[in-house]
Amino acid sequence: MTWDWSAVSGFMPHFWDGLLVTLQALVLGSLISFALGLVWALLMRTPTRWVRWPVGVVTEFVRDTPLLVQLFFLFYVLPEWGVTMSALATGVVAIGLHYSTYTMQVYRAGIEAVPPGQWEAATALSLPVHRTWTVVILPQAVRRVVPALGNYVIAMLKDTPMLMVITVLEMLGQARLYSQQHFQFTEPLTVIGAAFIVISYLASLLLRTLERRLVR
Repeated sequence: MTWDWSAVSGFMPHFWDGLLVTLQALVLGSLISFALGLVWALLMRTPTRWVRWPVGVVTEFVRDTPLLVQLFFLFYVLPEWGVTMSALATGVVAIGLHYSTYTMQVYRAGIEAVPPGQWEAATALSLPVHRTWTVVILPQAVRRVVPALGNYVIAMLKDTPMLMVITVLEMLGQARLYSQQHFQFTEPLTVIGAAFIVISYLASLLLRTLERRLVR
């Protein structure tokens, strides 16, 4: 087997297109999962049983069903109910929703790890509930959960190739399309594998830097 550099150069324009889509899905999906996961975690701490029970059922259902099934459902079933989104938007929503059920557990662990004395101090100072959360509890909880959230960013990156099944041409989708058109598989797939390694490594470095700064 010989390495064909012309195949690499021919694939690179497709690679950059796929990389842009992959990064869009990763960044937007991460933002949704972080924001929605925090909402789930806060709702699960409400004293009202009729709030906690539906949230618990929904998040458990989403967590226990495969992301692939959720992608197909959002892309093919929702339009029958009048809800239509682009393929990329569907993929972003699916990834964000799916991983929000995992980040919810991370947030819950971080909140529960805040020392009871912090809650007591906020009560002693007569801080309003929203100030207690935004000024005292959440800043401490977030510092504790950054490493775990970072792990889910890497997991979301590795799940972006699933978007190919709903016609989103992310990196692997572009490699698959190019390989089928030109009958050259080794070079495109090797480039994609190397790209995933590099992006994962850079993301881990960024998260470690963020973690060190938050710990100060």
